[in-house]
Amino acid sequence: MTTDVASPDLADRVAGAFPGRQVGPLRALAGGHSGLTYVVTAGQRRYVVKAVPHAERPVGRNDMLRQARVLRALAGTAVPVPEVVAVDERQPAWFAMEFVSGEAVEPVLDDHELAPELARARMLEAAGVLRRLHDLDVASLTLDAPSPRDATAELEQWSRTMRAVPAELRPGADELLRRLAEAVPDDLPPVLVHGDFRLGNILCQAQDAAAVVDWEIWNVGDPRTDLGWFLLFADHRNFPALGKKLSGLPPEAELLDAYLAGAPPLACFDWFRALCRMKMAAIMGHNLRRHREGRIHDPDQERLPPTIAAMIRTARDILG
Repeated sequence: MTTDVASPDLADRVAGAFPGRQVGPLRALAGGHSGLTYVVTAGQRRYVVKAVPHAERPVGRNDMLRQARVLRALAGTAVPVPEVVAVDERQPAWFAMEFVSGEAVEPVLDDHELAPELARARMLEAAGVLRRLHDLDVASLTLDAPSPRDATAELEQWSRTMRAVPAELRPGADELLRRLAEAVPDDLPPVLVHGDFRLGNILCQAQDAAAVVDWEIWNVGDPRTDLGWFLLFADHRNFPALGKKLSGLPPEAELLDAYLAGAPPLACFDWFRALCRMKMAAIMGHNLRRHREGRIHDPDQERLPPTIAAMIRTARDILG
């Protein structure tokens, strides 16, 4: 929800964080979806500024201090993230991080001209980055993390979202929710979870991951929630009326092998694959409902029904 013009107060506070340097205006950064997102020049370098919107509470996606905390905790680890250079805890809070050059392209959903072999290489690279994230010792990170979020809590949250969607927009969802609730698996040891891990949230330089971004919904929980979500974006057929066919992308099984890197298979992973499809259907149904109720105006949401139905149908198929 970035606005084109930053408030004078925010501009002054940002300028004060770079003493002795010529600081340019805050300019809206395309692609920012949480809080306010700007790019600013200080001296010869560029930075990204993320701030709490005026009159908004600093919670959830608008909790900028929480985002800065996880980025600082990951500095120097095997997971590439932008360097945080300034944090202002005064309300409305904001932080500044280095501007990392690169492309964040979702191969099966975005309009792009990526060569198929490059898209394939990036997806396999991302699988390795996700594994390195989940291999980190959460206890050693300075996170002030919440209590681990288990599979039951994950299912309950997205079940509530799904049930708020009009029944005609979610065919077969009630049966899917029942079957998921009847087979909740035991949790794996908790790890740091990104929450929306996919190529669209990874800045890439050629085939290399330069920085993982958009950490607003990070948590501590089961690694299979991150992995199941990431694998959803490997196949355009998961997104009828939305996805774009791109030959040569690695299928889910190959990405899973790249993530495991020789480790034993993950127990009950199909349950999480189905859960993530239900989650995607719930999010899309929620957005479509808001459009039809006039709470947002986005006619593009009318393209979602075939994908919502496909997510529910294939989730049920995965469960057997």
